[in-house]
Amino acid sequence: MSSLLTATRRLNQAKNMMFGRLNLLTPTRVKAAAAEIKTGETAPLDLPSNVPAQPAFGRQVFKHEITPIAEEHAYDDIYHMNTQSGTQWDGFRHVAHQATNTFYNNTKAADFRSHLGGDEKSHKCSVHLWREHGLTGRGVLLDYKAWAESQGINYDTATPHEITYENLVLVGKSQNLDIRPASQGGDIQPGDLLFIRSGWVKDYYSRTDAENVELAKREHGAWAGVKRQPEMIDWLHDCYFSAVGGDAPAFECWPPAPIMLHEYLLALWGVPIGEMVDLEKVSELAKKNKRWTFFVTSAPFRTIGGVASWLNATAIF
Repeated sequence: MSSLLTATRRLNQAKNMMFGRLNLLTPTRVKAAAAEIKTGETAPLDLPSNVPAQPAFGRQVFKHEITPIAEEHAYDDIYHMNTQSGTQWDGFRHVAHQATNTFYNNTKAADFRSHLGGDEKSHKCSVHLWREHGLTGRGVLLDYKAWAESQGINYDTATPHEITYENLVLVGKSQNLDIRPASQGGDIQPGDLLFIRSGWVKDYYSRTDAENVELAKREHGAWAGVKRQPEMIDWLHDCYFSAVGGDAPAFECWPPAPIMLHEYLLALWGVPIGEMVDLEKVSELAKKNKRWTFFVTSAPFRTIGGVASWLNATAIF
C-alpha cells in the first residue's frame, strides 16, 4: 500500500511540474478571484473562429464545413484548423529555449514527436494537462491603447511598435493600479492573469479584407507588442503571473530581439501566452465600471499531446 501511495505521489508531482505557473492558481486564489464578479457582465475573449481570415506566419486558414447526416433532418460540422491561427494559448511545446533546444521542464522535441504512440512520456508539457488543473483566476487589463490615445500617441499595430515597461507603469497609474507585485507593495497578486491591449483587434476591423490579407502575408511580419527589455523581463518574472496575453499576433513586439520573450515565458518559466485575445469588450466594461480587474475562466482543449489551444475564455465583471 505504501509503495502504491508513493507511486501516486510521484505521478502527481510529475504532473504538477507540467503546469508551470498555473500551479499558482490554487483553490484559495480561484475562490478569491470570484469576488471580482460584481455586475455579472461578461465579455468573450475569443475572436470568431475565422478571424483573422488570413493568419500571419504562413499558418493555415480556418475552414468550416457543414455535412448532412440526413438531408433536411440532421447535420454535423467539421473544422479544419491550426490552433494558432486565431485566438490561442501558446502551450509549453510551442517554443523552446533556442540555444539549448529545450522546452519547459527539460523537455526535448523527441519527448513528444511520437505522441500518437500513447506512451506516458508523450504527455510531457501537453496542453491537455492545463484543463485537468484548471485555468481560472483574476484577470488584470492594462489598456495601453486607451492610455496612448489619451496621450496623443498614434501608431499602427501592424508595425513593430514597442510597449515598454515605463509605458505600462503609466498605464497602471491612469487606471489607479500600482503594477508592482504585491511583494513590493503593488496591486499585482501571485497567479493573476495579465492582459495587455495594444489595439490590434480594433485596427483589424478598421481595415479592408484585402488590407488585412496583405499585412498577414508579409514575409517577416511586424506587429506591436511588449518590448523585450531587462525591466520588462524582471517585472514579468517578479509578478508571478499565471498566464499573460495580448491582442496582437505575438504578445511581444515582432520581429523579436535575438532572444524572444517566448523563451522566457514558455520555456524557462512555464507561463502560457495568449495571443490575438479579443480585449475590446473587456476594455469597454473596464471603463464603464472603472475597474480593470475581473474574473476569468478558460477551458483549453483536452487534446492529449496538444501544443496549443483556443482560449475558450470569458471575462466576468
